[in-house]
Amino acid sequence: MTTRTESHDSAPAETSEGSAWTPQADLPSTLPAMIRQAAQQFPDRPAIIDGPVTIGYGDLLVRSQAVAASLIALGVESGDRVAIWAPNMHEWILAACGIHAAGAVLVPLNTRMKGAEAADILERSQTKLLFCIGDFLGQYYPALLNGIRPASLQHIVVLREGFKAESAQPEDMGWSYFMGKGCVLPPAQVREREDSLSADSTADLMFTSGTTGRPKGVMSAHGPTLRAFSVWGQVVGLRANDRYLIVNPFFHSFGYKAGWVAAFIQGATVYPEQVFDAHAVLSRIAQDRISFLPGPPALFLTMLSHPTLKDFDISSLRVAVTGSANVPPVLITRMREELGIDNVTTAYGLTECGGCATICDPGDSAETVARTCGRAIPGTEIRCVDAQGQSVPTGEPGEVQLRGYHVMQGYFGDEAATREAIDADGWLHTGDVGVLDERGYLRITDRLKDMFIMGGFNCYPAEIERLLADHPAIAQVAVVGLPDERMGEVGCACVVLRPGAKLTAPELIAWSRENMANYKVPRHVLWCDSFPLNASNKVLKRELVTLASEKLLG
Repeated sequence: MTTRTESHDSAPAETSEGSAWTPQADLPSTLPAMIRQAAQQFPDRPAIIDGPVTIGYGDLLVRSQAVAASLIALGVESGDRVAIWAPNMHEWILAACGIHAAGAVLVPLNTRMKGAEAADILERSQTKLLFCIGDFLGQYYPALLNGIRPASLQHIVVLREGFKAESAQPEDMGWSYFMGKGCVLPPAQVREREDSLSADSTADLMFTSGTTGRPKGVMSAHGPTLRAFSVWGQVVGLRANDRYLIVNPFFHSFGYKAGWVAAFIQGATVYPEQVFDAHAVLSRIAQDRISFLPGPPALFLTMLSHPTLKDFDISSLRVAVTGSANVPPVLITRMREELGIDNVTTAYGLTECGGCATICDPGDSAETVARTCGRAIPGTEIRCVDAQGQSVPTGEPGEVQLRGYHVMQGYFGDEAATREAIDADGWLHTGDVGVLDERGYLRITDRLKDMFIMGGFNCYPAEIERLLADHPAIAQVAVVGLPDERMGEVGCACVVLRPGAKLTAPELIAWSRENMANYKVPRHVLWCDSFPLNASNKVLKRELVTLASEKLLG
């Protein structure tokens, strides 16, 4: 089934594409033009509040132009790659906006990467300059590249305190020194670079997580990002007066494009948060009266399980957006009832489609929001196919494929991988398993690679997790497959209990037998205090498999 889904299941959404589902009429074609427009519309409104630093929209334009001038003064040409390796902070945004204004291509680096991993991406992308945090998480990040620094990397600009001359090369510098480099450059030279960009110019090169092998660089253009996240922001209810706490890392499209880019399109205020800590986030919501908070399910589940949740005044929270293969219906209910968030929306996307493909409308029923990730944004086609590439009937699972304006330009320097991901008809093969209902609403059931086979039955962990999440004693659950001599593989439920709850493995297995098909019932249970998470707050299932194998299989 192929769909351009046009209908909803509740009153506000029964019309065809309403205003919220249409990109803004005056939407600029490039990211620097968007910053310029925001500065004209909201010159004195705070764009970023980062601790003691407040940057208004007018100042954001001035500072990003200064970054661009310094980049140009250091020899960065149009189309050159410039990387950022740092946690969420205002300098990250300023650097990114300056990179775009200089006509260069942004390369975000995951802060969890080791030196060799970062060096590999810097070398393959031929990055010319790197903005890098100094001291962070007990490490001095520039030193992680000692001895393996690529020849193409001409400069490192160290952000915040921590610039250590003894470990730097002659061309490295601190942020303040860097910002002075462009003072002699005529402003017209920066404007000339900016004006040379078009909607089709490559804006960023984002490397995939590498869970299926060596990370691949996804090339995305300016125009599709603005068009997609203009719709995203309007549909989920992001407003000009919102205070947007961004916990999702800026190196990920959820924190970058659905984060500060979406906020700046609407004129909201961004509050960067470097690392997720439930107590710190709850405190900041209360202190700064945060109204808008997207994040993966694990983020909200961790907040819900915090022992002193009721001590925080989080009544300012108005909107939350989440999404993944596993969004249990009980989570949506708990977010509304226990966190007091009226507008809870789910969405779906991946790096190869710019981060946004489907959204639930706030006017959709609670059941739809809980059980689907919405319908396709305008200009996007979705279908689910079988192993032979044929569309499956409505309601049947198949690989999700996408086609539309926001599909990536391709993988950087890898035409073979691009042809494998995007077929001759323009369909992006996502590797996700999903189901389309009769309205064209998509439900992601799992990743093809996460499926395990028990006695000939295909088992999708996300489906089993949704069922287990209904158990009243369970705060968080992750299901993984473990080897079994007789059945080939069996399920293992990794469980974090709610505070004060008690549950035994036999009790959970007995409950499972009453609530799901026998082949889905976990044969093992691993009790956890918490789950290992990556920098995007997603559960690291590989680590859970290793832990479960060691503790349960010997």
